[in-house]
This record gives sequence, structure tokens and C-alpha cells, in this order.
Amino acid sequence: MTGDVTAGVPGVAFKMPVQAVRKYRRDTSEVSCCLKYLIFGFNVLFWMLGLCILAVGIWAWSEKDTFNNLGRLANVALDPAFVLICAGTLTFIIGFTGCVGALRENTCLLAAYAMILTIILLLEMTAGIMGFIFKDWIKLQATGGFQAFIIHYREDPDQQNLIDWIQEDWLQCCGIEGPKDWDKNNYFNCSSRDVGSREACGVPFSCCKRKPNEIIKNKQCGYDVRKPGYVSNFYIFADGWTNLSPTQSGEHNIFERGCLRAGEEWVEANLASVAGVAVGLAITQILGICFAQNLRADIFAQKAKWH
Repeated sequence: MTGDVTAGVPGVAFKMPVQAVRKYRRDTSEVSCCLKYLIFGFNVLFWMLGLCILAVGIWAWSEKDTFNNLGRLANVALDPAFVLICAGTLTFIIGFTGCVGALRENTCLLAAYAMILTIILLLEMTAGIMGFIFKDWIKLQATGGFQAFIIHYREDPDQQNLIDWIQEDWLQCCGIEGPKDWDKNNYFNCSSRDVGSREACGVPFSCCKRKPNEIIKNKQCGYDVRKPGYVSNFYIFADGWTNLSPTQSGEHNIFERGCLRAGEEWVEANLASVAGVAVGLAITQILGICFAQNLRADIFAQKAKWH
């Protein structure tokens, strides 16, 4: 289409070429709505997820009365509630900057969003490389952390639930190197019999092997299993009769391998899955960074046309 378009102001008439009209309309176009709302929608979920995790962490701290008992902050780095608070706060900030930055077309928030993702990605890559190079140091740190969990097992319900989950449900293990590591806990130390601890020379119930068809977990299954010469009694069925018979040492009823070796075996067996999750997470972060930078470039381009 060729020709001129007549335009004017009161008392003045002039002609504007059609090509100029087309250029004017093209210059006033907006940023990509698809890219904008893709970032917005994805980060709304992150924002809500971070808020939920943060709320759970704060609730757990309030239930333990940590805010009024600051002495518990000595081992705060090993507190699962504190880890939830940190993870929730970081996730909330990422979701907020990405969500609001995209919706409001705020280049500063989008830059912060891309920068945070970049820093996290670099830290993850560094941790992965360091994990392969300094395996012994990682093992030493894991041993120290698990030892702290054992020592404070009865003092923090969150740490207690975490170590029970690791020993019973995840790795099927007991202690760091074995059941004897529970001597480091005041309640399970064999010398605690002198002060009347019923758990002396025992292990937590999470060290016990689950019996076939067991519906209700026996919370006392770990009592006395580390006493010298201990023999466990349990019911056996023969010829329709139920007999109570001492059959085997208590240590055969509990997991005998330590959680450190069990963890190494789990990593070796699931290395492909772990690597796949890590690669998928890295690709997602890279896409988030690229999308945020592309949206910022579109916004800057539109602002330049306004001037």
C-alpha cells in the first residue's frame, strides 16, 4: 500500500507517508507478553513455595521456644528449622524479584533475580567440583555433623526426627560407623545405667530392622541391645503353638552398618539420578537467567524508543 495519510492540527493540514505511520505503530509495540507472563507465572509458584517453607520453619522454631532460649543457637547450623527458614527466605526472595520484576517490568528487580540465580548456579557448580576433589574433607564434615546429631539427639525434636528418618527410612543404618557410636549420647551410653537411664547400652528405635508385617513400630526395640551377652526374646510359631524363645543376639535385630558407609553406597547406586537432577536444575536456572535478561533487553529497547 502506498500513498499519503492526511493529519493535522487546528488550522494546519499536512500529509504523513503511510510508511511513517507503520513505523510509528511498530515503535510503540510492547514487550513480549509470552516471555513476561512465563517468568511471572513460574515465579508466583516459587514465591508461594518460599512463603510456605518460611512459615513452617518459623513455626518449628516457635514450638521449640528457640526465640526465648537463645542458648540453643549454639548449634543453629544443624537445626532443621533454621535450614527451612534460610531456604524459605531465599526461595521467597527469588520468587518475589522474578514475579514482581516481570509483572511491573522493573529492570532492577529482574537484574537482581538474574544475579541471584547466577550466584546460586556458580555455588552449585563449585560445590559439585569440590565434592569430587575433596571427598575426604566432605566425609569429615559429614561425620562431624552426624556426631553432633547423635550428641543432641534428645535435646532437639527436629534433629531427632531427622536422624530417625535417615537411619530407618532412607539409609537403613545405625550410627556413624556402627551402633557403638551411640555411646556418644548421654542417654544411650552404657555408663548411664548408674543414673537410671533405661536406654543405656541401647540404640534408638530407628536402628531396629522392621519385622515382616509389622504395623506398629516397637519404640523399645533398641533397649539393651549393646549389652554384653544380650539375647533378644521374640515369639516364634511352630505346630500351632506360640513359644517365647531366646534365639539370637540383639545386634542382629538392628542395622549394623554405619550411616557414613550407607551414604556412600547410596550415592554410588544413585549417581546417575543425582547427576540428572543436578543437570535439570542447572538448565532451569540458566533458562531463568536468559529469560530475565531478554525481558530486560526488551524493556530497555522500548524505553529508548520513548525518548
